[in-house]
Amino acid sequence: MRLVSDDILIDRGVQTPVNDAVYPMLDEFQLWNPAAWTGGQPYEFYAKMRKTAPVMWSPMGREASGFWSVSRYDDIKQVELAPDVFSSQRGSINIAIGPREKWKPEKLVPAALNSLINMDAPHHMELRIQQKDFFIPAYVESIREKVGRKIDSLLDDLEANGPVVDFVKFFSTQLPLFTLCEMLGVEEEDRPKIVEWMHYLELASQFTTNPMRTFLSEPTFPFRFGPAVKDMFAYGERVMADRRNNPRPDLLSIIAHSKIDGELLSQEFLDGSWLLIVFAGNDTSRNSLSGTIRLMTEFPDQRAMVLDDPSLIPRMSQEALRMISPVKHMRRTAAEDTELNGQRIAKDEKVVLWYGAGNRDPEVFPDPDRFDMMRDNVDKHIAFGHGVHKCLGSRVAQMQLRLAFERIFDRFPNITWTGHEKIAPNALVHAISSLKVNLYGQGGERPTRMQVRMPAQAAD
Repeated sequence: MRLVSDDILIDRGVQTPVNDAVYPMLDEFQLWNPAAWTGGQPYEFYAKMRKTAPVMWSPMGREASGFWSVSRYDDIKQVELAPDVFSSQRGSINIAIGPREKWKPEKLVPAALNSLINMDAPHHMELRIQQKDFFIPAYVESIREKVGRKIDSLLDDLEANGPVVDFVKFFSTQLPLFTLCEMLGVEEEDRPKIVEWMHYLELASQFTTNPMRTFLSEPTFPFRFGPAVKDMFAYGERVMADRRNNPRPDLLSIIAHSKIDGELLSQEFLDGSWLLIVFAGNDTSRNSLSGTIRLMTEFPDQRAMVLDDPSLIPRMSQEALRMISPVKHMRRTAAEDTELNGQRIAKDEKVVLWYGAGNRDPEVFPDPDRFDMMRDNVDKHIAFGHGVHKCLGSRVAQMQLRLAFERIFDRFPNITWTGHEKIAPNALVHAISSLKVNLYGQGGERPTRMQVRMPAQAAD
């Protein structure tokens, strides 16, 4: 198979669509601009898009081409269910692909393209089937006990650092990383490296948006990013080679032995698989965990229901995923001239699906801005996408979310968001970088533990 990066559609700075736009262009929010997202998802703008411009042309600045923004639930599902018309491979899932001469660091951009998530049929399904055993219910259940023990340990850390603590730092970053490393088979001593590499990958997005702010917060970033990326890929190459020679019962071994058209994956596809699993395997769960804490503070009646009946936690988790929509968008590219909701779309034009908008479509979810775990269609959200490209790790993410809140509410039933939250500049994921909580409720203090003295025994 040819590399995805060899045939990828490069942006040419096209600012107007081939066909006339049927719907108005709204410009109150720059959907493509990472810096615009630091205040959270633009729900009022989404509502206006759904109502007046459900398939809206969105120009981009500089060398990037404009794209069609899709905001209604049914339209998003229509695109997801037509992968032969709306390709993931032609232009990748990325909202823009810059000129090849600007692909820096050398391995990073090609690796971001040469992976499962950017493939169409038949190779996409061929790889999914080979890797599915680590995402089926039986495997998810097999790691549940380990994940539970890790949650208990993390809750100990929260308590030791409380009552006010950064939930992202001490819990929601740590749990998905642990689960991912268990699945991959990453050695305990190597796991801090994963944390470091993730940190630099996230800073890269911020640096692109606001280099001066990133430089002031972390002056060494421009000098350390290149070496960090080089180390990340060197480690991935080394462990993949080891798993080919010495396979183990872990996901890294499965990836290392995966084949396309009967041939083992080339190093370029192994690099892409490594990058995808490290980055995508953490983001969705981390931001869902953090976002749920905020929601349970904003909707105390729903928390009360869960505390009264913990069996509702699976429903709570589904509704939280709808409300949070941790992945903001995916991009598809028209493989042929087509039409969506009355809008003609030309071959090779970009189509961007805004999941946060679809998940709050009142035609599907009445009173969509209200957290209601008892709604009839609570599991019909599209937080994990839909169709053949639905997130492979969705069951793992849901298991972590449910198990975490079973134990969090058992131990800290009054845990409350303090109002302090930081959201990193990122147009792809809802990147909550800091969320302060009080473990014992607003203004709460650590409970005083009484020390009971035993009476001295009388001498014989």
